[in-house]
Amino acid sequence: MLPADNHVHTEWSWDNAEGSMAEACKHAISLGLTTIAFTDHADFTRWAFPGAAKETSVVRVIDRHAASGELDPAGYWECLESCRDRFPELRILSGIEAGEPHIFQSQIASLLAAYPFERILGSLHSLPVDGELHYAPTLFKTRDPFEVMREYLQECLALVESASPFQVLAHIDYPMRAWPKPLRPFEPERFEEEYRAVLRALAMSDRALEVNTAGPWPADVVVSWWRQEGGRAVSFGSDAHEPYNVGKDFARAVAMVESHGFGKGCETHDFWRL
Repeated sequence: MLPADNHVHTEWSWDNAEGSMAEACKHAISLGLTTIAFTDHADFTRWAFPGAAKETSVVRVIDRHAASGELDPAGYWECLESCRDRFPELRILSGIEAGEPHIFQSQIASLLAAYPFERILGSLHSLPVDGELHYAPTLFKTRDPFEVMREYLQECLALVESASPFQVLAHIDYPMRAWPKPLRPFEPERFEEEYRAVLRALAMSDRALEVNTAGPWPADVVVSWWRQEGGRAVSFGSDAHEPYNVGKDFARAVAMVESHGFGKGCETHDFWRL
């Protein structure tokens, strides 16, 4: 049985005009998934609207379907309850992907106080530069990529060491997805010290590490470091923005995680543990 997909986006994410919570449910059922968590973006970064600015290092552009970069929790929740009624055979967990929650602590705290979200992912997409948040992958265009990656992992450590109330660290090495082609393949071993510092702090906080299959995913060696640094729990996430990507590559991800001694919990919605 495949594990829960704990990282799925729907039409309620500002960057996902093509999403559909209902269609994601249908695809999950077709795969044999028993649990899915809809973790739409809860971002408080100041993004630009279409036509207002080109995508630069400083901003990302909000899709035309979204009123803002912030989650509409009331609309999201109404849609979630509708899907729970329509698909009783599927366990549907509420959730958010909190962007830079260590920077926007009060906003995230207010959102969580108002709604009982069950899966809370902590993620880092941007880095502070000269008082502004810059979308991390675009920094590769103007700065040394190795320096950017080290800076990203250092900021990731700050996120993990904060009191932000998240359960899962999403995509630990997010900018790696845009690693410059002339430098590929990406070699996590070149950043082992920085990875281990994040993983050690994450283990001490008793949170879970996400194996994100959107690709490229955390390398096999990163999961081995996770166990060595005291990590006890793994969460699987497709990071799907289209319904057909729900559960993507989960069978392969399961095999990798199992090779490091992690196994399914007592319930299908549990994190996988040692």
